[in-house]
Amino acid sequence: MKVIKTNAMRILDRLKIPYEAHTYECEEFVDALQIADMLRLPYEKVYKTLVTVGTSKNYFVFVIPIAEELDLKRAAKVVGEKSLSMIHVKEIHAVTGYVRGGCTAIGMKKQYVTRIDESARSLERMVVSGGRIGTQLEIKPEDLLKACGGEYAEVIVS
Repeated sequence: MKVIKTNAMRILDRLKIPYEAHTYECEEFVDALQIADMLRLPYEKVYKTLVTVGTSKNYFVFVIPIAEELDLKRAAKVVGEKSLSMIHVKEIHAVTGYVRGGCTAIGMKKQYVTRIDESARSLERMVVSGGRIGTQLEIKPEDLLKACGGEYAEVIVS
């Protein structure tokens, strides 16, 4: 089966960043825990991409372990905002260019400030959405940082 390249994959190819694509059959949004189960991947290795909006009306992207919760207060502090809230599901495509369940920090419509949870630093490889439902990318955390212009930060509920 030929893997159809996503925008995220084309960007990684252009940056000469190696990755492994994992594909799964899925017609619509399912949560990341179910995807990890389908692909038989440990939860600690799989990360989800969340998009927030600050009081400044700027957007911020956070990549966190799938079984964890984003600490909005901590995340706001990290990006220098008074407060953050999750964007509405209906806004995901307009803001990122991706659909819910296929959102990745690589290759969004604009280069938003991106923070990857500190926990990724200790991983050899992590798995993030590949830019569409049905595709996940396995990549080194440092390579994800490079591809999305991100930084590490402590942003999950402790």
